[in-house]
Amino acid sequence: MTTSEPKSAHAGMSLWALIVGLSFPAVGLLSEGLPPLFLTAIRFAIAAIAIGVLVWRAPDRRPGLPGLALYAVMGLCLAGFFGAMFWAAHQVSALSMATLYVSVPLLAYALGRILGVERPDVALLVTLAVGAAGALALAWVGSDGVGDSFEFGLAEGLFFLGCVASALYPVLSKWGLQRGWLSNSAALRTFWSLVAGGVLIGFLGLALEPIPALTRMTVFDFLLVAYLGVFSSGVTFWLIQRGTGVLTPGTVTAYTYLVPFVSMLILFVTEPDTIGWEWLPGSLAVILAIVLLLRRSASGRSGAPATDSRPTTG
Repeated sequence: MTTSEPKSAHAGMSLWALIVGLSFPAVGLLSEGLPPLFLTAIRFAIAAIAIGVLVWRAPDRRPGLPGLALYAVMGLCLAGFFGAMFWAAHQVSALSMATLYVSVPLLAYALGRILGVERPDVALLVTLAVGAAGALALAWVGSDGVGDSFEFGLAEGLFFLGCVASALYPVLSKWGLQRGWLSNSAALRTFWSLVAGGVLIGFLGLALEPIPALTRMTVFDFLLVAYLGVFSSGVTFWLIQRGTGVLTPGTVTAYTYLVPFVSMLILFVTEPDTIGWEWLPGSLAVILAIVLLLRRSASGRSGAPATDSRPTTG
């Protein structure tokens, strides 16, 4: 692994946070009443087609049986997270969801330790804790600190299981890479993950959502879903897989802390009057966590074996 690979992976994950943060306003432009699971399945299908154009001539494009089984489990992780998120969205407060979601990097580190893809690393744990505190502070300010409280019931428990599934996705990717079950190409891993996840989420949609609701989709909705599919699903999943090939799962998922920071910057541009000094502590904590991650990478402590994460174009 060259010294430029970790830097490139960190830059890619910063781009990932930017794309994800910009996707939330785009999702808000969709027509009301559209079935979210079906929309996610369509997004995944469009993303898989876009990635498939790059990998269809790759010599190792078909995974072996162990790899296919692992992709199925990874797809189940994606379906579990999106299914839990959409089900809990109408029953769990935004603050509770944000609070539970910041556990993902810490969960990824813990699961990585269990599966042997993370090393004992107190410094990384401290960095993740700093980032989590900053993200929580931004979430609290974003909820205005009033009228929205953290609770933990059945719905919150289900969403937390979805967070566990989300944390397990990069851990399984790393675990499969170390065993040679998954392709060294980040593009191929992205393609098969999208296929497996899209199929399972589509089945969830068939079980939980009315198909006729899709008839409400306009041409603008479809174009917006296509944009989200290519960038918010295809590119971001590729960046995750690319980062996982070089960094540890805990480090990769730590960039979720940047998403509320990006949302704050968007709010600053669109509604500058709503931004005050109360946003500063959380922002500084998130920036500090990312700086610490970059310093770890510069000192060669990313803790990941070298793998080829370049997309295969044939």
